[in-house]
Amino acid sequence: MKKRINYYKDLSADYSRPGLVSPEKAKELIAQGEKIVAMKEATLPAIGPDYTLEQIEKENKEWWPTHCEALRQGRGDILTAEYHENLVYFCQDGPYQGLEEQKEREKHWWALISQPGVTMCWPIVMFYGEHTYFEWKSVDDETNETIAKGNVTWVRRGHRGGCYLKTEQLTFYRDVFASEELLKLITT
Repeated sequence: MKKRINYYKDLSADYSRPGLVSPEKAKELIAQGEKIVAMKEATLPAIGPDYTLEQIEKENKEWWPTHCEALRQGRGDILTAEYHENLVYFCQDGPYQGLEEQKEREKHWWALISQPGVTMCWPIVMFYGEHTYFEWKSVDDETNETIAKGNVTWVRRGHRGGCYLKTEQLTFYRDVFASEELLKLITT
C-alpha cells in the first residue's frame, strides 16, 4: 500500500485543517502575499533558461500559503491581483476571460467560504512546474459541517506571471449568494 504524504511538509505553513497557522504567521503571509502580487509583470514571462519551470514551481510553492491566508482573511484585493490580466477561468458558471467577468460571482464565493465561523482548508495541494492542483473545503467551526468544497487547477507562471488559467469545480451546500453583510467583509 502506498504511504500517504503530508502535502505541506516542505511549505512555509500547513493549511490542511484549522488551527495550524499562528496569528503571527498569518500576518507574515499576508505581507508576503502583497509583495508577491507586486512582482507580477504585464506580459507573461517566457519559460526558458532565465526563467525555468523549476524556478516557477519553487515560486508557486512560496506563493501557496499566502493564497490560503488571503482566502481565510477575505482579502479579495490580493486574490484578484494573483490573476494575470488575460486570465481564462473555466468553472460551471464560466468560462470567464480577463479580470472583470468573474469579479461579481467570485466575490460571493469568497464571502461565503471565508465568512466568520467558517474555516477554509486545503487538505491536498500538488505542484508540477507551473501547475498547482488543490482540493478545498470550508468547514463550519461550530458544527464541523462542510458548507462548500471544490477542486482547482491553476496554471501560474510564478510570481512574475501570476495565474493565467484556472479550472474549478465547486459545490456549495449551504448558500450560493452571500448576504450584503458578508460581502462587506471582503476587501476590494
